[in-house]
Amino acid sequence: MAFVTPSPASFRGKLPLSRPPFRHEFGTTSMVAPPQEKMHIRTPLVPSPSISAPSGRQVLLKLDNLQPAGSFKIRGHGHLCSSAAANGVRHFVSSSGGNAGAAVAHAGQVLAVPVTIIVPSSTPQFMIDRLKESGASVVVHGAVWDEADRYAREIVEREGPNAIHISPFDHPLLWEGHASLVEELKDDLAGKKPAAIVVSVGGGGLFLGVAEGTRRVGWGDVPIVTAETEGAASFAAMVAAGGEVVQLKEISSVAKSLGALAVSDKCAQWVREGRKVVPVVVSDREAVEACSLLAVKHRVLVEPACGAAIAAVLKGVDVGEGPIVVVVCGGNMASPALLQGWIKATGATEAVL
Repeated sequence: MAFVTPSPASFRGKLPLSRPPFRHEFGTTSMVAPPQEKMHIRTPLVPSPSISAPSGRQVLLKLDNLQPAGSFKIRGHGHLCSSAAANGVRHFVSSSGGNAGAAVAHAGQVLAVPVTIIVPSSTPQFMIDRLKESGASVVVHGAVWDEADRYAREIVEREGPNAIHISPFDHPLLWEGHASLVEELKDDLAGKKPAAIVVSVGGGGLFLGVAEGTRRVGWGDVPIVTAETEGAASFAAMVAAGGEVVQLKEISSVAKSLGALAVSDKCAQWVREGRKVVPVVVSDREAVEACSLLAVKHRVLVEPACGAAIAAVLKGVDVGEGPIVVVVCGGNMASPALLQGWIKATGATEAVL
């Protein structure tokens, strides 16, 4: 892909990077960014007999939880941060105490750029400690992600031209970076289309990356199954509203990583333009039981936000013939103790060997 380097001004000052001043047409890759070395790795695609059997479908897991920063986020955030640093930005300010924050902190370490992460008060202390261990400065502000994000933007406004706001999910360079996941899938499947690709949805960054990736490789007719939990289902609400963004009043799910009150406007645009999506909403209990299943059967520890994608397949999805690919998106906000706590809090049945 050919890149054209933007001027430094396009990344700086009072235009936060999550609202890019350069041209990006819907459904295209006409974004601008300098070439850079990738920060992400190619992750394995593995069969899951333990999920295939109860679902009655061939299920393949794309293990992006194995990325250097613990989630798929490093694909897009590594790409975006590298582009910003190449254009003179010297301070990354983000608003995620989860997978996106970990990705930005990792990128800052690699690029030797200072990072400030604004997190809501719901962020576990162990995650705050992990971000600090990665070299980031951490500020706790607000009860939910939206409040933390507004404060992150205010910091960038005050600081001036060397600081940049980095959204957890809402920028074309993020989606372009995340699209690399689908390019790997096409290679792994020898070009054969899957029946569907299943993604967890919070703000919509992974969905947007997969939508862009499927368009890029000629899989635009492959359905994208969007998984959310009850109490955090802003994408399903948007689809039900005919492709109009719906603002939730609160997040009442244990899946805090899905805790955006509304999805990106670009998600709604894809839906209005006719992108085939299959929204599935699962309960917290179902998501936690899926986390337990992954831990016991695959030795993979993930958070309920990620477990929602597995739970969606177990619940049943109406798609065509062929394998179903589930993106195991990340597990930064998970631990054995937290998993036991979620099981107790939701009344979930723990998986057994």
